Amino acid sequence: MRFLALLFSFLFIQVSFSQQNPTSEEVVDKALNQKVEMTKTSIVKNIPLQNIGPSVMSGRVVDLEVNPDNPTEFYVAYASGGLWHTTSNGISFEPILDNSRTQNIGEIAIDWKNQIIWVGTGENNSSRSSYAGIGILKSTDKGKSWENMGLKDSHHIGRIILNPNNSNEVVVGVTGHLYSKNQERGVYKTTDGGKSWNKTLFINDETGIIDIACSPTNFNIQYAAAWQKDRKAWNFTGNGPGSAIYKSTDGGTTWKLSSTAQSGFPTGDGVGRIGLAVFDDDTVYAVHDSQYRRVAKEKTKNASDELEKEDFKTMTKDALLALDNKKLNTYLKTNGFQEKYRAENVKNMVKDGAVKPADLAKYLENANAALFDTPIIGAEVYRSDDAGKTWKKRNEDYIDDLFYSYGYYFAQVRVDPSNKDRIYLAGVPLIMSNDGGNSYSSIGKENVHADHHALWINPNRPGHLINGNDGGVNITYDDGETWMKNNSPTVGQFYAINVDNEKPYNVYGGLQDNGVWKGAHNNEENNRWQQSGQNPWEMIMGGDGMQVQIDNRNSNIVYTGFQFGNYYRLDLENEKQKLIQPKHELGEAPYRFNWQTPILLSSHNQDILYLGGNKLHRSLNQGDDWEAISGDLTQGEKAGNVAYGTLTTISESSFKFGLLYTGSDDGLVQVSKNAGGSWENVSSSFPKNLWVSEVAASKHKKERVYATLNGYRFDDFTAYVYMSNDYGKTWKNISNNIPTSPVNALVEDPENENLLFVGTDNGLYVSFDQGGSWELFQNGMPNVAVHDLVIQPEAKHLLIGTHGRSIYKADISKLQKMNSGIMAEDLYVFGVDTIKHSKRWGNSWSSWGKPQTPGLDVTFYCSKPGTCSATVKTLDGIEVSATDIDAAKGLNILSYDVAFTKEGKRNFLKKNKMKLTEAKNGKTYLPKGKYTVEISGNGAKENIEFEIE
Repeated sequence: MRFLALLFSFLFIQVSFSQQNPTSEEVVDKALNQKVEMTKTSIVKNIPLQNIGPSVMSGRVVDLEVNPDNPTEFYVAYASGGLWHTTSNGISFEPILDNSRTQNIGEIAIDWKNQIIWVGTGENNSSRSSYAGIGILKSTDKGKSWENMGLKDSHHIGRIILNPNNSNEVVVGVTGHLYSKNQERGVYKTTDGGKSWNKTLFINDETGIIDIACSPTNFNIQYAAAWQKDRKAWNFTGNGPGSAIYKSTDGGTTWKLSSTAQSGFPTGDGVGRIGLAVFDDDTVYAVHDSQYRRVAKEKTKNASDELEKEDFKTMTKDALLALDNKKLNTYLKTNGFQEKYRAENVKNMVKDGAVKPADLAKYLENANAALFDTPIIGAEVYRSDDAGKTWKKRNEDYIDDLFYSYGYYFAQVRVDPSNKDRIYLAGVPLIMSNDGGNSYSSIGKENVHADHHALWINPNRPGHLINGNDGGVNITYDDGETWMKNNSPTVGQFYAINVDNEKPYNVYGGLQDNGVWKGAHNNEENNRWQQSGQNPWEMIMGGDGMQVQIDNRNSNIVYTGFQFGNYYRLDLENEKQKLIQPKHELGEAPYRFNWQTPILLSSHNQDILYLGGNKLHRSLNQGDDWEAISGDLTQGEKAGNVAYGTLTTISESSFKFGLLYTGSDDGLVQVSKNAGGSWENVSSSFPKNLWVSEVAASKHKKERVYATLNGYRFDDFTAYVYMSNDYGKTWKNISNNIPTSPVNALVEDPENENLLFVGTDNGLYVSFDQGGSWELFQNGMPNVAVHDLVIQPEAKHLLIGTHGRSIYKADISKLQKMNSGIMAEDLYVFGVDTIKHSKRWGNSWSSWGKPQTPGLDVTFYCSKPGTCSATVKTLDGIEVSATDIDAAKGLNILSYDVAFTKEGKRNFLKKNKMKLTEAKNGKTYLPKGKYTVEISGNGAKENIEFEIE
C-alpha cells in the first residue's frame, strides 16, 4: 500500500507539472508596477515610436456609450485598442486610455451626470485574441487619469450598469478567465464607488456573467445572463448547464433563477451565450446561442441530386463504382480535390482497395469543418412579458446565417426604447425585426463591416443608430438604409507584418477579420484620400489576414492568405491570384493548419516557399507544387473542434540552405540540418505544451537560434524567451527582467548581434546584450499587444505590428551602434546626416498653409542623468545657437530647428557680411555651410560636425 501511495504521489506530481497554472493576480500586479518603473529608467525612453496607421479598416469595437442629451458625443471601446472619445459625431476621436496599464476592454459605462467613466478591462467575446484585463478602471477627470477599483483577477468583464440616481452604486457582470477556472466571476456590486465589492451571484468556477440589463425606469429590476464555457487551444465548448438567466428586484443585491425548467426558456447542457434587452418593467428579450442540435429532417434523394459528403460515409464499394462519372467529377471538383483525383482514377483506387468510399468524405473533414459545419440550432429569440416568470420563443423558423456555429462571439440583442416590437440582433450581419422577433431583415450595407458587437439606439429619434463591429463604427439616421463610416482611430488588429525593398519601402500586414493591406511606410494618416479617392493603404486580400511574404526580386509577387492555411500567390501588377495551399493525398488524414499558418520564402532562392501545417511543406516553384519534407512535427492531433497540433513558426538559417527550424502550438521546436531529410526535437527542456510563438535562426552565427513560448492559452502570462548557441541542443533563458506578459514576437537586429527586440501582449522591449537585460521601448506607444516585429535593413527601421493600435515605426540606427564601449562613456554623441537647404524653410506655399520647417535631431548617450549644454557653431567658432537639456541616463535627443537665436544671428553678422532673410514664421535659418554641435555634461565634452548643402 505504501508503494502504491508513493506511486500515486509521483504520478500526481508528474500530472501537476504537465499542467500550466494561470498567472496569479499578485504576479500580474507586480509586473505592471515593474513596467511603470521601467518607463522611468529605460535608456531608450526618449527614442520615439511613430504610428504610421492604417486607420481605414479600423478594428473590433466591443461597446459604445452615447451622451443621451447630445448624441454627437460618444465613447467607443475597442477590444484591444483602448477607449476613444468624440464630440463631433465621429468625425474625429481622441484616445483617452493611453496612460493606463492596458488597452484591453470588455465593457464601458458612463455616468454622464457626474462625468465618471467606468472601464471593464478584458474583452468578453472569447475569441482567439480576446486579451485579459486588469480589473475595473475608473476616471473622474474625463480620462486624464485612471484608478484601478479592483476585481483584478476577473480577466474579462461582461457588463457594467450604473444607478442613474446614485453614482456610487455600480453592478458588474464578471465573465472570468478565458482559458482557466477561477473564483472571481459572477455578479459584483459596490455602493461606495468601487472602494469595496460584494459578490452577489456566483454559479461556479467556469460560469461567469456575460450580460446584465436593467429596466430603463427602475434600476432595481435587473436581469443577468450567466454563461458556462470552457476554452482550450484545441477545443471550445461555449455552453453548459450553468448558462441561465437570473433576476434581481433589489438592484443586484440578491438574485433568483428566471430561466427555470418550467419557464419556457431552454435549460441544460446546450444552453450557450445569452444576450439581454429590457424594454420596461415587464418586457425583456433574450437572444440565445443554442448549442442543441437541430432535429434531423427526412431527406429523400433523387438520382439526379448532387452528391454530398455524408453520402460517402455509408456508401459501398459497388455503389461507388456504379456512380455516374460526371456526377462524381462534379463532387470532386466542387470540393477542391486535387486534379489527379477525377472519377476514373478514384474508381480505380477504390477497385484496387487503395482507398475506401468513406475516404471521399474523410478528405474534407478536419477540426475546422467540425467548428463551422455543425448543425446546431444557433440563434433564437425569447421574450418575457411577465417580468421574467415565463419565456416564449419568438422566431418560428431558424435564424440562419446570423451566428453560424460561433454565436459565442456575438449574442447581442437591443430593443428600440420607443417600440416594444422593434429589435436588433448582432451577429455576422446586423438584422432587425419589426414584429417582436419572428421575422427579420438585414440592415447592413456595402460600407458596413460584418461581425457586430455593439449598438446604440437613439431613444428620441427612431432610426438613429450607432453600430460597432469588427470594422469600426457606423452611423445611420434611417434605420440602416444608408450608413456613414467613422474610422479615423488607428486601431488595426494586426496578426503579422512584413516589408519590401522598394523606395519608399512598403509595409504589408494581415489583420483580424480585415484582410491583408499594403502601404508605403511614409504615408500620412489624414483625410486627403477622401478628396482624391485613393487611400494610401490598399487591400490586397480579404478574410482574416495572415502572414505575408514578398519576392525580393519583384515586389508584385506576394504570398499571403487567410485563416487555416488558405494561402495565395498574388501578382499585384496583373491582378492575378492562385490558391497554393498544399493538399493531402486521398486516403490520408487531412493536413492540420493553424488559424495563422506560417509561411516563409527561402532567402537562398525566392522560388522556394515553405508552409507549415502539421508537416512542413516545401515548394520549389512558387507554390505550384508541394512536397512534405517532414512527418508530423507536432505532438499529434488532439480531440476538439479547433485545429491543433499545428506548426506556428518557421525559420531558415541565412548561413545554410535547408538548416530549418519549426515551432508548434503544442510546444515542440524541431531542427533539420539537411533540408528536411531528418528532424530532431530540441524542446525537451522547455515548459511543456506551450505555444511556440517564434523561432528565429540567427543572422550572425550559424549555430545560434532563438525561441519564444506563449502561455496565453493557459492564462499563463509568464515571459518565455530562449537562446541556443548549439542548434537547440541546450537553451538559455534570456527573458530575465521582462515583466510578466506572454511573448508573441522576437527579432534579432541584422547589424548588431547583441541587439534584440521582443513584443509581448503588453508592450515592446529591447536588449543590448543578447537578452542579459531588457529595456522598455514604448515612447509614443500605449500598453498594447505587439504581435509581430520586422526590421527594414536599409532604412534601419523597426516596424511594430500591434493587435489593437495598427503599426508603429522606430528609427533604430543609433540603437544598432550601441555597444559596451559607448555605454561605458560618460558622454557620447552620434553623428548626423547632411541637410539639404531650402529657401522654403519657414514659409508656406500660401498664406493659409503651414510653413515648412526643417529639423536636426542629435542623439547622444549619457551615463547618468543631469543637465547638458548644447552649442551650435560655425567652423570658425561663431556661436549661432545654444540651449540646455535636462538629459536622462541613456539616449537623449536634441531637436534643433536649424535656426539662429537672436544673439547667434548678431554674432554671425558681425563676422559675415551677408544678407540673412527672415522667414515668414519669424525665424532666420542657417545658410549653407558646415557647422559643429558641441554637447557637454557629466564632466565630458563631445563635438560632431554637420553640413547644410
